[in-house]
Amino acid sequence: MTLEARNIHVTLKNNAILKGVSLSVPKGKLIGLIGPNGAGKSTLLRAILGLVTPQCGSIVLDGEELSDWTLKERAKKISYAAQGAPVHWPLDVRHIISLGRIPHLDPWQKVSGMDEHLIHQAMIKTDTLHLIDRLVTTLSGGERACVMLARAIVSMADYLCADEPIASLDPYHQLQVMDILQELAKEGHGVLIVLHDLSLAQRYCDELVLMHQGEILSFGDVETVLTPENLDKAYHIRASRWQENGDSFLSPWKISGRPRH
Repeated sequence: MTLEARNIHVTLKNNAILKGVSLSVPKGKLIGLIGPNGAGKSTLLRAILGLVTPQCGSIVLDGEELSDWTLKERAKKISYAAQGAPVHWPLDVRHIISLGRIPHLDPWQKVSGMDEHLIHQAMIKTDTLHLIDRLVTTLSGGERACVMLARAIVSMADYLCADEPIASLDPYHQLQVMDILQELAKEGHGVLIVLHDLSLAQRYCDELVLMHQGEILSFGDVETVLTPENLDKAYHIRASRWQENGDSFLSPWKISGRPRH
């Protein structure tokens, strides 16, 4: 069972943002969506979530067109952690996380003992239990990112989509969030994340999708995608590569010298 985008075309304000993009997010895999600014990554993620309507193509969820699923059914199957973990209400952390259970509740139904258990487990997984009574608007960026990730996790959706979940976080919280996402994939969820950090993409992702100018330049395992040629074409950079204790590492090192258009 997979979450798929098939031949997606999106035009916004007469600009072609996506040009025939296809990808697949199977359960049990962490898929990294990478590419330079303006490549179409966030638009593709929003199209997959049904937040943007493609002019052509389709989104298929476990073999059925996404449009055939009700909004509530979609919310049970796909959870979403938005870019920057925005929160506009001064609610306590427990309340924010409990919102992830709404797709499983009837109107005006209160959370059950099972819901409370799932909320507790999500807070343990994301190391947010000590924040339970804090107002979410008082949290640091890293703390808020983990809280919003807990909200996505508690929905128990088969697929999780996250748009730059580690943006503006310190190294500790970046690794913490990536550890959580990797563990979710190992538990059988399909995870799709937009990333800019190539070193973390290389370390954590099972597969990568490299976008460039609204199209997919390369996809597959890390070695297939993060080649010097692809990095030069997509980012106009060169990377330093090394191995240590059997692990491979990559770090963007310098501009390649090619003009960027």
